[in-house]
Amino acid sequence: MKSTSIRTPIGKVRGLGSAKSGTEHWWEMRLTSIALLPLTLAAIVIVISLIGRNHAAVVQILGSPFVAITMLLWVYTVTLHMRLGLQSVIEDYIHGKAMKTGLLIANTFLTIVVWLACTYAILKLSFGV
Repeated sequence: MKSTSIRTPIGKVRGLGSAKSGTEHWWEMRLTSIALLPLTLAAIVIVISLIGRNHAAVVQILGSPFVAITMLLWVYTVTLHMRLGLQSVIEDYIHGKAMKTGLLIANTFLTIVVWLACTYAILKLSFGV
């Protein structure tokens, strides 16, 4: 029985095919989604508890190790999930190689900047500086 392939002859010659990295990306998206469910609920409760409080009260609440660590985990997971999601959009809808590479690099740098800024703010408030 002859095996049929849907790959084009030029695709076979160039060796184009699966990059073997889609499964890892898929798992990372699912795991961050699952982690975000309880972390987002906790972050919402924390943020609601901060509404209307003065700076000293916010510092006191964020000074709790549990609250600070919860917020840091939430920020990290949100930014990682954001990077993975935007990476999928860029890879699927941007077709120029230079533009795709530039946007993927910008996506990574933007994610790092957002993560660092949020982490700095949380740590500064939690240590009361």
